[in-house]
Amino acid sequence: MTTSGPIDQNPTAPLPPSSRSGSPAAGVVPDFAPPPPGRARRRYAVVGTGHRAGMYVAALTGDHADVGEIVAWLDPNPARVDWYDDELRRARPDAAPLPRYTPDQLERMVAEQRVDIVIVTSPDHSHAELVDRSLRAGADVVVEKPLATDAEGSRRIARAVAETGRGVVTTFNYRYAPRNSTLREVIASGAIGEVTGVHFEWALDTVHGADYFRRWHRDKANSGGLLVHKASHHFDLVNWWLDDVPRRVYASGALRFYGDENARARGWPDRPERGTDAAGDPFSLDLRSDPRLEGLYLRAERHDGYRRDLDPFAPGITIEDNMAVLVDYRRGATLSYSLNAHSPWEGYRVTVNGTAGRAELEVIERGFVEVDEEGNAILDPSATPGLATHDPLRPEGERLTVQRHWRRTEEVTIPAGIGGHGGGDAILLMDILRGDLRLAPDPLRRAADYLDGVRAVAVGIAANRSLATGLPVTVDELALGVDL
Repeated sequence: MTTSGPIDQNPTAPLPPSSRSGSPAAGVVPDFAPPPPGRARRRYAVVGTGHRAGMYVAALTGDHADVGEIVAWLDPNPARVDWYDDELRRARPDAAPLPRYTPDQLERMVAEQRVDIVIVTSPDHSHAELVDRSLRAGADVVVEKPLATDAEGSRRIARAVAETGRGVVTTFNYRYAPRNSTLREVIASGAIGEVTGVHFEWALDTVHGADYFRRWHRDKANSGGLLVHKASHHFDLVNWWLDDVPRRVYASGALRFYGDENARARGWPDRPERGTDAAGDPFSLDLRSDPRLEGLYLRAERHDGYRRDLDPFAPGITIEDNMAVLVDYRRGATLSYSLNAHSPWEGYRVTVNGTAGRAELEVIERGFVEVDEEGNAILDPSATPGLATHDPLRPEGERLTVQRHWRRTEEVTIPAGIGGHGGGDAILLMDILRGDLRLAPDPLRRAADYLDGVRAVAVGIAANRSLATGLPVTVDELALGVDL
Protein backbone atom coordinates (compact mmCIF):
# COMPACT_ATOMS: atom_id res chain seq x y z
CA MET A 1 0.00 0.00 0.00
CA THR A 2 1.42 3.36 -1.02
CA THR A 3 0.94 6.14 1.52
CA SER A 4 1.80 9.77 1.90
CA GLY A 5 0.76 12.71 3.99
CA PRO A 6 1.53 14.91 6.98
CA ILE A 7 1.95 13.37 10.39
CA ASP A 8 -1.26 14.79 11.81
CA GLN A 9 -3.33 12.70 9.40
CA ASN A 10 -4.05 9.01 9.79
CA PRO A 11 -2.05 7.48 6.92
CA THR A 12 -5.08 5.50 5.73
CA ALA A 13 -7.46 8.49 5.82
CA PRO A 14 -8.09 10.73 2.81
CA LEU A 15 -5.58 13.58 2.51
CA PRO A 16 -7.56 16.83 2.18
CA PRO A 17 -6.31 19.80 0.14
CA SER A 18 -6.26 21.81 3.38
CA SER A 19 -3.43 19.64 4.70
CA ARG A 20 -1.20 20.85 1.88
CA SER A 21 -2.21 24.50 2.22
CA GLY A 22 -0.70 27.26 4.33
CA SER A 23 -3.17 29.86 3.07
CA PRO A 24 -6.52 29.77 4.89
CA ALA A 25 -9.33 32.11 3.91
CA ALA A 26 -9.57 35.44 5.67
CA GLY A 27 -11.10 35.19 9.11
CA VAL A 28 -10.75 31.41 9.42
CA VAL A 29 -7.75 31.47 11.76
CA PRO A 30 -8.39 33.30 15.05
CA ASP A 31 -6.09 36.07 16.25
CA PHE A 32 -3.91 35.41 19.28
CA ALA A 33 -1.70 37.70 21.34
CA PRO A 34 1.96 36.78 21.76
CA PRO A 35 2.84 35.21 25.11
CA PRO A 36 3.79 37.82 27.74
CA PRO A 37 7.54 38.38 28.04
CA GLY A 38 9.09 36.10 30.60
CA ARG A 39 6.11 33.78 30.92
CA ALA A 40 7.25 30.20 31.47
CA ARG A 41 6.24 27.67 28.86
CA ARG A 42 3.69 25.10 29.94
CA ARG A 43 5.14 21.68 30.63
CA TYR A 44 3.47 18.79 28.77
CA ALA A 45 3.79 15.03 29.08
CA VAL A 46 2.63 12.77 26.25
CA VAL A 47 0.90 9.61 27.45
CA GLY A 48 0.64 7.11 24.61
CA THR A 49 3.22 7.46 21.83
CA GLY A 50 1.36 5.99 18.89
CA HIS A 51 0.62 7.73 15.61
CA ARG A 52 -1.81 10.34 16.91
CA ALA A 53 0.76 11.70 19.36
CA GLY A 54 2.68 13.01 16.36
CA MET A 55 0.28 15.92 15.90
CA TYR A 56 1.08 17.26 19.36
CA VAL A 57 4.80 16.57 19.11
CA ALA A 58 5.01 18.48 15.82
CA ALA A 59 3.03 21.37 17.29
CA LEU A 60 5.09 21.69 20.46
CA THR A 61 8.40 21.47 18.61
CA GLY A 62 7.19 23.78 15.83
CA ASP A 63 4.55 26.51 15.70
CA HIS A 64 3.70 26.35 19.39
CA ALA A 65 7.15 25.86 20.92
CA ASP A 66 6.95 29.41 22.30
CA VAL A 67 4.09 28.50 24.66
CA GLY A 68 4.76 24.87 25.58
CA GLU A 69 7.36 22.13 25.76
CA ILE A 70 7.26 18.36 26.07
CA VAL A 71 9.10 17.24 29.19
CA ALA A 72 8.32 13.50 29.39
CA TRP A 73 7.00 10.43 27.59
CA LEU A 74 4.83 7.68 29.04
CA ASP A 75 4.42 4.44 27.12
CA PRO A 76 5.13 0.75 27.83
CA ASN A 77 6.86 0.32 24.45
CA PRO A 78 10.42 1.75 24.34
CA ALA A 79 10.66 1.63 20.54
CA ARG A 80 7.78 4.08 20.15
CA VAL A 81 9.37 6.40 22.69
CA ASP A 82 12.64 6.13 20.76
CA TRP A 83 10.83 7.26 17.62
CA TYR A 84 9.57 10.43 19.27
CA ASP A 85 12.90 11.16 20.93
CA ASP A 86 14.31 11.08 17.40
CA GLU A 87 11.51 13.44 16.31
CA LEU A 88 12.62 15.91 18.97
CA ARG A 89 16.20 15.71 17.76
CA ARG A 90 15.08 16.32 14.19
CA ALA A 91 13.38 19.50 15.37
CA ARG A 92 16.16 20.49 17.78
CA PRO A 93 19.48 18.73 17.03
CA ASP A 94 20.84 19.62 20.47
CA ALA A 95 17.87 18.09 22.33
CA ALA A 96 18.63 15.36 24.85
CA PRO A 97 16.36 12.30 25.20
CA LEU A 98 13.44 13.05 27.47
CA PRO A 99 12.64 11.16 30.66
CA ARG A 100 10.45 8.18 29.94
CA TYR A 101 7.96 6.43 32.17
CA THR A 102 5.68 3.39 32.12
CA PRO A 103 1.94 3.53 32.92
CA ASP A 104 2.42 2.54 36.57
CA GLN A 105 4.69 5.58 36.99
CA LEU A 106 2.26 8.31 35.90
CA GLU A 107 2.02 10.02 39.30
CA ARG A 108 5.78 9.94 39.70
CA MET A 109 6.18 11.47 36.23
CA VAL A 110 3.83 14.38 37.01
CA ALA A 111 5.68 15.11 40.26
CA GLU A 112 9.26 14.68 39.05
CA GLN A 113 8.82 16.61 35.80
CA ARG A 114 6.47 19.26 37.24
CA VAL A 115 3.95 18.49 34.51
CA ASP A 116 1.25 21.11 33.92
CA ILE A 117 -0.77 19.23 31.30
CA VAL A 118 -0.94 15.56 30.37
CA ILE A 119 -1.81 14.80 26.72
CA VAL A 120 -3.59 11.43 26.54
CA THR A 121 -3.27 9.71 23.15
CA SER A 122 -3.37 6.11 24.36
CA PRO A 123 -5.89 3.41 23.32
CA ASP A 124 -9.46 4.37 24.14
CA HIS A 125 -10.14 1.89 26.93
CA SER A 126 -7.31 3.45 29.00
CA HIS A 127 -8.54 7.06 28.78
CA ALA A 128 -10.72 7.09 31.89
CA GLU A 129 -8.02 5.67 34.15
CA LEU A 130 -5.27 7.91 32.79
CA VAL A 131 -7.41 11.06 32.92
CA ASP A 132 -8.49 10.26 36.49
CA ARG A 133 -4.94 9.58 37.69
CA SER A 134 -3.50 12.63 35.93
CA LEU A 135 -6.06 14.97 37.49
CA ARG A 136 -5.46 13.52 40.95
CA ALA A 137 -1.69 13.80 40.46
CA GLY A 138 -2.10 17.55 39.95
CA ALA A 139 -2.13 18.06 36.17
CA ASP A 140 -4.77 19.24 33.73
CA VAL A 141 -5.55 16.95 30.79
CA VAL A 142 -5.96 17.11 27.02
CA VAL A 143 -7.53 13.85 25.89
CA GLU A 144 -8.15 12.54 22.40
CA LYS A 145 -11.70 11.45 21.69
CA PRO A 146 -13.44 9.42 22.91
CA LEU A 147 -13.39 10.64 26.49
CA ALA A 148 -14.34 7.16 27.72
CA THR A 149 -15.67 3.93 26.27
CA ASP A 150 -18.34 3.08 28.83
CA ALA A 151 -20.53 4.58 31.55
CA GLU A 152 -18.18 3.65 34.39
CA GLY A 153 -15.33 5.46 32.64
CA SER A 154 -17.47 8.57 32.32
CA ARG A 155 -18.42 8.38 35.99
CA ARG A 156 -14.77 7.97 36.99
CA ILE A 157 -13.73 11.10 35.13
CA ALA A 158 -16.70 13.05 36.47
CA ARG A 159 -15.70 12.20 40.06
CA ALA A 160 -12.10 13.23 39.44
CA VAL A 161 -13.10 16.57 37.90
CA ALA A 162 -15.48 17.31 40.76
CA GLU A 163 -12.98 16.33 43.45
CA THR A 164 -9.88 18.01 41.99
CA GLY A 165 -11.33 21.06 40.23
CA ARG A 166 -8.83 20.55 37.41
CA GLY A 167 -9.57 20.92 33.71
CA VAL A 168 -10.14 18.39 30.92
CA VAL A 169 -10.19 19.30 27.22
CA THR A 170 -11.61 16.78 24.74
CA THR A 171 -10.22 17.22 21.23
CA PHE A 172 -13.02 17.44 18.67
CA ASN A 173 -11.16 18.68 15.59
CA TYR A 174 -14.13 18.33 13.23
CA ARG A 175 -15.77 21.33 14.91
CA TYR A 176 -12.94 23.44 13.51
CA ALA A 177 -13.29 22.29 9.89
CA PRO A 178 -14.68 25.36 8.08
CA ARG A 179 -17.42 23.35 6.35
CA ASN A 180 -18.77 22.21 9.73
CA SER A 181 -18.33 25.63 11.32
CA THR A 182 -20.21 27.21 8.42
CA LEU A 183 -23.13 24.81 8.88
CA ARG A 184 -23.32 25.80 12.54
CA GLU A 185 -23.43 29.45 11.49
CA VAL A 186 -26.30 28.70 9.10
CA ILE A 187 -28.29 26.91 11.80
CA ALA A 188 -27.60 29.57 14.43
CA SER A 189 -28.63 32.34 12.04
CA GLY A 190 -32.19 31.02 11.93
CA ALA A 191 -32.11 30.78 8.14
CA ILE A 192 -33.89 27.41 8.21
CA GLY A 193 -35.92 28.12 11.33
CA GLU A 194 -36.07 25.79 14.31
CA VAL A 195 -34.41 22.45 13.58
CA THR A 196 -36.82 19.52 13.52
CA GLY A 197 -34.47 16.76 12.39
CA VAL A 198 -31.01 15.84 11.10
CA HIS A 199 -30.00 13.02 8.78
CA PHE A 200 -26.28 12.25 8.93
CA GLU A 201 -24.65 9.59 6.73
CA TRP A 202 -20.93 8.80 7.07
CA ALA A 203 -19.12 6.50 4.61
CA LEU A 204 -15.68 5.06 5.35
CA ASP A 205 -13.97 3.51 2.36
CA THR A 206 -12.27 0.13 2.04
CA VAL A 207 -8.90 1.53 3.07
CA HIS A 208 -9.70 3.86 5.96
CA GLY A 209 -12.71 1.84 7.06
CA ALA A 210 -10.79 -1.41 6.94
CA ASP A 211 -8.10 0.09 9.14
CA TYR A 212 -10.34 -0.07 12.20
CA PHE A 213 -10.57 -3.82 11.66
CA ARG A 214 -6.79 -4.30 11.44
CA ARG A 215 -5.75 -2.86 14.79
CA TRP A 216 -6.76 -2.73 18.45
CA HIS A 217 -10.02 -0.96 17.58
CA ARG A 218 -11.42 -4.27 16.27
CA ASP A 219 -12.05 -5.42 19.85
CA LYS A 220 -15.01 -3.56 21.38
CA ALA A 221 -13.45 -3.91 24.83
CA ASN A 222 -10.61 -1.67 23.60
CA SER A 223 -12.51 0.92 21.59
CA GLY A 224 -16.19 0.76 22.39
CA GLY A 225 -16.69 0.01 18.71
CA LEU A 226 -17.08 2.56 15.94
CA LEU A 227 -20.18 4.01 17.61
CA VAL A 228 -17.89 5.25 20.37
CA HIS A 229 -14.45 5.55 18.78
CA LYS A 230 -15.33 7.04 15.40
CA ALA A 231 -18.90 8.27 15.76
CA SER A 232 -18.21 10.31 18.90
CA HIS A 233 -16.82 12.86 16.42
CA HIS A 234 -20.10 12.83 14.54
CA PHE A 235 -22.39 12.85 17.56
CA ASP A 236 -20.41 15.77 18.96
CA LEU A 237 -20.97 17.67 15.72
CA VAL A 238 -24.73 17.18 15.94
CA ASN A 239 -24.81 18.11 19.63
CA TRP A 240 -22.82 21.25 18.78
CA TRP A 241 -24.77 22.16 15.64
CA LEU A 242 -28.05 21.91 17.54
CA ASP A 243 -26.70 23.26 20.84
CA ASP A 244 -28.74 20.51 22.43
CA VAL A 245 -28.39 17.33 24.50
CA PRO A 246 -29.24 13.75 23.45
CA ARG A 247 -32.15 12.22 25.40
CA ARG A 248 -32.95 8.77 23.98
CA VAL A 249 -31.10 6.42 21.62
CA TYR A 250 -32.02 3.37 19.57
CA ALA A 251 -29.47 1.49 17.47
CA SER A 252 -29.18 -1.39 15.03
CA GLY A 253 -26.02 -2.82 13.53
CA ALA A 254 -23.83 -5.83 12.85
CA LEU A 255 -20.55 -7.08 11.40
CA ARG A 256 -21.71 -7.69 7.83
CA PHE A 257 -18.61 -7.21 5.67
CA TYR A 258 -15.34 -7.74 7.60
CA GLY A 259 -14.48 -10.74 9.77
CA ASP A 260 -13.73 -14.38 9.01
CA GLU A 261 -17.33 -15.56 8.67
CA ASN A 262 -18.09 -12.95 6.02
CA ALA A 263 -14.88 -13.80 4.15
CA ARG A 264 -15.78 -17.49 4.07
CA ALA A 265 -19.30 -16.71 2.88
CA ARG A 266 -17.78 -14.86 -0.09
CA GLY A 267 -15.35 -17.65 -0.88
CA TRP A 268 -12.27 -15.90 0.52
CA PRO A 269 -10.97 -18.59 2.91
CA ASP A 270 -7.26 -18.06 2.30
CA ARG A 271 -6.39 -14.62 3.61
CA PRO A 272 -2.95 -13.27 4.60
CA GLU A 273 -2.42 -13.21 8.35
CA ARG A 274 -1.07 -9.66 8.16
CA GLY A 275 -0.62 -6.92 5.61
CA THR A 276 3.16 -6.57 5.67
CA ASP A 277 4.48 -8.79 2.85
CA ALA A 278 0.93 -9.39 1.56
CA ALA A 279 1.51 -7.86 -1.87
CA GLY A 280 -1.40 -7.51 -4.26
CA ASP A 281 -4.18 -7.38 -1.66
CA PRO A 282 -6.04 -4.02 -1.55
CA PHE A 283 -7.38 -4.77 1.94
CA SER A 284 -3.89 -5.12 3.40
CA LEU A 285 -1.62 -2.51 4.96
CA ASP A 286 2.13 -2.97 4.57
CA LEU A 287 3.76 -1.19 7.49
CA ARG A 288 6.97 -0.73 5.49
CA SER A 289 5.14 1.57 3.06
CA ASP A 290 5.14 4.42 5.56
CA PRO A 291 8.25 5.29 7.60
CA ARG A 292 6.19 6.37 10.58
CA LEU A 293 4.15 3.17 10.65
CA GLU A 294 7.30 1.11 10.28
CA GLY A 295 9.05 2.93 13.12
CA LEU A 296 6.14 3.13 15.53
CA TYR A 297 4.74 -0.36 14.99
CA LEU A 298 6.73 -2.83 12.90
CA ARG A 299 10.00 -2.16 14.72
CA ALA A 300 8.17 -2.00 18.05
CA GLU A 301 6.55 -5.44 17.80
CA ARG A 302 9.40 -7.22 19.54
CA HIS A 303 8.62 -5.36 22.77
CA ASP A 304 4.91 -6.08 23.16
CA GLY A 305 3.79 -8.27 20.23
CA TYR A 306 1.24 -5.73 19.00
CA ARG A 307 0.56 -6.00 15.27
CA ARG A 308 -0.85 -2.91 13.55
CA ASP A 309 -1.50 -4.66 10.21
CA LEU A 310 -3.75 -7.64 10.95
CA ASP A 311 -6.10 -8.93 8.28
CA PRO A 312 -9.53 -7.25 8.56
CA PHE A 313 -11.12 -10.60 7.67
CA ALA A 314 -9.50 -12.50 10.53
CA PRO A 315 -11.33 -14.11 13.48
CA GLY A 316 -11.86 -12.23 16.72
CA ILE A 317 -13.47 -9.01 15.47
CA THR A 318 -16.19 -7.87 17.89
CA ILE A 319 -17.17 -4.46 16.48
CA GLU A 320 -19.80 -3.64 13.85
CA ASP A 321 -19.18 -2.34 10.33
CA ASN A 322 -22.79 -1.30 9.53
CA MET A 323 -24.64 0.85 12.06
CA ALA A 324 -27.83 2.90 12.19
CA VAL A 325 -28.85 5.09 15.13
CA LEU A 326 -31.92 7.16 16.04
CA VAL A 327 -31.44 9.91 18.64
CA ASP A 328 -34.12 12.07 20.25
CA TYR A 329 -32.95 15.44 21.57
CA ARG A 330 -34.31 17.28 24.59
CA ARG A 331 -35.76 20.16 22.60
CA GLY A 332 -37.50 17.81 20.17
CA ALA A 333 -35.21 17.36 17.17
CA THR A 334 -34.44 13.85 15.92
CA LEU A 335 -31.17 12.53 14.46
CA SER A 336 -31.05 9.60 12.04
CA TYR A 337 -27.44 8.49 11.67
CA SER A 338 -25.74 5.79 9.63
CA LEU A 339 -22.12 4.63 9.44
CA ASN A 340 -20.75 2.23 6.85
CA ALA A 341 -17.12 1.06 7.00
CA HIS A 342 -16.73 -0.59 3.57
CA SER A 343 -17.85 2.06 1.09
CA PRO A 344 -16.06 2.47 -2.29
CA TRP A 345 -15.78 6.23 -1.55
CA GLU A 346 -15.31 8.26 1.62
CA GLY A 347 -17.18 11.27 2.89
CA TYR A 348 -20.43 12.34 4.47
CA ARG A 349 -23.80 13.91 3.87
CA VAL A 350 -25.76 15.97 6.38
CA THR A 351 -29.33 17.16 5.90
CA VAL A 352 -30.79 19.57 8.46
CA ASN A 353 -34.54 20.16 8.26
CA GLY A 354 -36.08 23.18 9.93
CA THR A 355 -39.39 24.97 10.22
CA ALA A 356 -38.32 27.51 7.58
CA GLY A 357 -36.27 25.36 5.19
CA ARG A 358 -33.42 22.93 4.79
CA ALA A 359 -29.61 22.93 4.77
CA GLU A 360 -27.56 20.24 3.03
CA LEU A 361 -23.84 19.59 3.38
CA GLU A 362 -22.09 17.05 1.14
CA VAL A 363 -18.40 16.24 1.53
CA ILE A 364 -16.45 13.87 -0.74
CA GLU A 365 -13.10 13.25 0.96
CA ARG A 366 -11.96 10.51 -1.43
CA GLY A 367 -13.97 9.72 -4.56
CA PHE A 368 -12.53 6.26 -5.06
CA VAL A 369 -9.62 4.04 -4.05
CA GLU A 370 -7.18 3.45 -6.90
CA VAL A 371 -5.13 0.25 -7.13
CA ASP A 372 -1.76 -0.12 -8.81
CA GLU A 373 -0.71 -2.78 -11.31
CA GLU A 374 0.05 -5.23 -8.50
CA GLY A 375 -3.37 -4.76 -6.88
CA ASN A 376 -2.22 -2.62 -3.96
CA ALA A 377 -4.40 0.29 -2.83
CA ILE A 378 -2.99 3.76 -3.48
CA LEU A 379 -4.07 6.45 -1.06
CA ASP A 380 -2.83 9.51 -2.93
CA PRO A 381 -3.14 9.02 -6.72
CA SER A 382 -1.87 12.56 -7.35
CA ALA A 383 1.53 11.45 -6.06
CA THR A 384 1.69 8.55 -8.53
CA PRO A 385 2.31 9.54 -12.17
CA GLY A 386 -0.02 7.97 -14.69
CA LEU A 387 -2.95 7.39 -12.34
CA ALA A 388 -6.23 9.28 -12.32
CA THR A 389 -6.49 11.84 -9.55
CA HIS A 390 -10.27 12.09 -9.30
CA ASP A 391 -13.55 10.58 -10.38
CA PRO A 392 -15.49 13.02 -12.59
CA LEU A 393 -18.79 11.56 -11.39
CA ARG A 394 -17.78 11.84 -7.73
CA PRO A 395 -15.25 14.66 -7.55
CA GLU A 396 -13.60 15.37 -4.22
CA GLY A 397 -14.92 18.53 -2.64
CA GLU A 398 -17.56 20.03 -0.38
CA ARG A 399 -20.81 21.87 -0.93
CA LEU A 400 -23.25 23.54 1.46
CA THR A 401 -26.66 24.64 0.23
CA VAL A 402 -29.63 26.28 1.91
CA GLN A 403 -33.17 26.33 0.59
CA ARG A 404 -35.89 28.22 2.39
CA HIS A 405 -39.54 27.43 1.82
CA TRP A 406 -40.85 28.80 -1.49
CA ARG A 407 -37.39 29.94 -2.57
CA ARG A 408 -34.63 28.71 -4.86
CA THR A 409 -31.60 26.90 -3.51
CA GLU A 410 -28.62 29.05 -2.50
CA GLU A 411 -25.05 27.85 -2.15
CA VAL A 412 -23.16 28.99 0.95
CA THR A 413 -19.46 29.68 0.54
CA ILE A 414 -17.20 27.46 2.64
CA PRO A 415 -13.90 29.20 3.44
CA ALA A 416 -10.58 27.38 3.05
CA GLY A 417 -8.96 25.90 6.14
CA ILE A 418 -5.53 24.55 7.00
CA GLY A 419 -4.38 21.20 8.34
CA GLY A 420 -5.89 17.74 8.42
CA HIS A 421 -9.46 16.69 9.23
CA GLY A 422 -11.06 19.09 6.77
CA GLY A 423 -8.93 22.05 7.81
CA GLY A 424 -9.63 21.66 11.51
CA ASP A 425 -6.48 20.25 13.13
CA ALA A 426 -4.31 23.37 12.91
CA ILE A 427 -6.97 25.64 14.43
CA LEU A 428 -7.78 23.09 17.12
CA LEU A 429 -4.13 23.08 18.19
CA MET A 430 -4.16 26.86 18.47
CA ASP A 431 -7.10 26.72 20.85
CA ILE A 432 -5.64 23.87 22.89
CA LEU A 433 -2.11 25.21 23.24
CA ARG A 434 -2.66 28.98 23.32
CA GLY A 435 -6.38 29.44 23.89
CA ASP A 436 -5.79 31.81 26.81
CA LEU A 437 -4.13 34.22 24.35
CA ARG A 438 -7.18 34.55 22.08
CA LEU A 439 -7.91 38.19 21.35
CA ALA A 440 -11.65 37.61 21.12
CA PRO A 441 -14.06 34.90 22.30
CA ASP A 442 -15.04 32.28 19.74
CA PRO A 443 -18.65 33.00 18.73
CA LEU A 444 -19.00 29.36 17.63
CA ARG A 445 -17.77 27.93 20.96
CA ARG A 446 -15.64 25.31 19.26
CA ALA A 447 -13.35 24.51 22.21
CA ALA A 448 -14.75 21.39 23.88
CA ASP A 449 -14.55 20.58 27.58
CA TYR A 450 -15.08 17.28 29.30
CA LEU A 451 -18.86 17.80 29.44
CA ASP A 452 -18.90 17.93 25.64
CA GLY A 453 -16.89 14.73 25.68
CA VAL A 454 -19.47 13.07 27.90
CA ARG A 455 -22.35 14.23 25.69
CA ALA A 456 -20.66 12.77 22.62
CA VAL A 457 -19.89 9.35 24.10
CA ALA A 458 -23.32 9.25 25.73
CA VAL A 459 -24.84 8.52 22.33
CA GLY A 460 -22.37 5.75 21.50
CA ILE A 461 -22.56 4.14 24.93
CA ALA A 462 -26.37 4.19 24.79
CA ALA A 463 -26.25 2.83 21.22
CA ASN A 464 -24.06 -0.08 22.31
CA ARG A 465 -26.52 -0.90 25.08
CA SER A 466 -29.37 -0.70 22.58
CA LEU A 467 -27.52 -3.09 20.26
CA ALA A 468 -27.18 -5.54 23.14
CA THR A 469 -30.79 -5.31 24.35
CA GLY A 470 -32.71 -4.47 21.19
CA LEU A 471 -34.43 -1.67 23.11
CA PRO A 472 -34.26 2.14 23.13
CA VAL A 473 -32.05 3.55 25.89
CA THR A 474 -32.44 6.89 27.65
CA VAL A 475 -29.23 8.76 28.37
CA ASP A 476 -30.33 9.40 31.96
CA GLU A 477 -30.42 5.66 32.71
CA LEU A 478 -26.71 5.41 31.87
CA ALA A 479 -25.89 7.45 35.01
CA LEU A 480 -22.80 9.03 33.43
CA GLY A 481 -21.88 10.92 36.60
CA VAL A 482 -22.79 14.42 35.51
CA ASP A 483 -25.90 16.36 34.54
CA LEU A 484 -25.69 16.86 30.77
